[in-house]
Amino acid sequence: MRFLTGGYTADMDGAATGIGLLTAGAADEPFAWGQLAFAPDAAATGGSPSWVSPHPGLDVVYAALEADGAVQAFARTGEASFTRLGDPVPAGDLVCHVAVAPGGEYLVASCWGDGRVVRMAVDATGRPSAPVIAPAAADPYAEPDLAAVPAPNLAAFPAPREQRTAEDAGNTRSLGEQLFSRREGEGVVGLDLGSRGDRDTRHALGSRGDRDEGTPAGEDARVSRAHQACFLPGGLIATTDMGLDLVRFWRDAHGTLRSVGQVVLPRSTGPRHMRRHPSGHLYVVTELSCEVFVLAPDASGAWRLVGGVPLGPGLLDGDAAAELVASGDGEYLYAGVRGSNTIAVLRVRGDGSQLQPVALVEAGVDWPRHHAVIRDTLLVAGQRSNEVASLTLDLRTGVPGRVRRRVAAPSPTCLMPLR
Repeated sequence: MRFLTGGYTADMDGAATGIGLLTAGAADEPFAWGQLAFAPDAAATGGSPSWVSPHPGLDVVYAALEADGAVQAFARTGEASFTRLGDPVPAGDLVCHVAVAPGGEYLVASCWGDGRVVRMAVDATGRPSAPVIAPAAADPYAEPDLAAVPAPNLAAFPAPREQRTAEDAGNTRSLGEQLFSRREGEGVVGLDLGSRGDRDTRHALGSRGDRDEGTPAGEDARVSRAHQACFLPGGLIATTDMGLDLVRFWRDAHGTLRSVGQVVLPRSTGPRHMRRHPSGHLYVVTELSCEVFVLAPDASGAWRLVGGVPLGPGLLDGDAAAELVASGDGEYLYAGVRGSNTIAVLRVRGDGSQLQPVALVEAGVDWPRHHAVIRDTLLVAGQRSNEVASLTLDLRTGVPGRVRRRVAAPSPTCLMPLR
């Protein structure tokens, strides 16, 4: 099986030279347990393609050129070679994610540096153009808007991770379960954990290539930091704002994005990436607090926070969650954790609103920035160890095992399956 790899180049203090090609086993197999091989230049980008996304119907891929603040399309020219399709299209400061609409008629770019969410039209050849910036996010915890955020009883929530005792560290009852045992059916859309918001969640970042982990050292103000877009059924789009603790919802409206609601997460949790479950629930992993929150629509179609759970005991202070993926059957979730360099395994329970921590295992790499589940194999991109590792995956328990294979790959930040 083949994958395109995004990575950081010299402009983000990385070692990559463009979009790479990872092969796991035979190129035409639907498995990834075989020998790993890496080739560095499936496409020369001239900048850091930190995220790579495919067009749903064309042999075209889109790269978020993070340092350049632009989206570049690449057309396939061979089995595993791509060339630039048109010019880069400006998006915003430190664009870090690109998602393409299911019909391929437009894409949404998310910018970590300035919080922009940008819609771009895509023509019949796959070429993007006409960037339109969506309405900016507002901090729900800023005065005077803070009064609009419900103030829960703090006793109903688990303590922030650094305050938990050995006795309660094993409590896997989700935030949603603890909340709704007290306020079932009240439709709470915003929660503030008090002490969680007061703690210093900033990271001292040593290089520009790490600027997507937390608030830069010395920056006190809460600022918007868009991080991902996810297309949902019925034409709905969800985006995360890591800086303002928001999941925002949109609809495409005549070439622009129209806001149709938002869910406020606990302060300073830092929602990063999302994963839609077949049950209809939306799971959101939080970079700063290392948790997964569960969102679902109510009878009116408005999205609500319905549950959540920490990634598990054993995490270290300063850990930062990264990617969230699901097993093929949707029974398990896997969250990468940078710092302790682990993979958290969660099991989906009940109707999908409940999550249960199962295990926290070694990722086998340094700084697991991204990972992919392919049947009985977990592929993990180690940004700082400059490699990709494949781990065995027990399909009965959902728990990753030992590293089976590894291959050198410069500063990998994204793994995209190649059709």
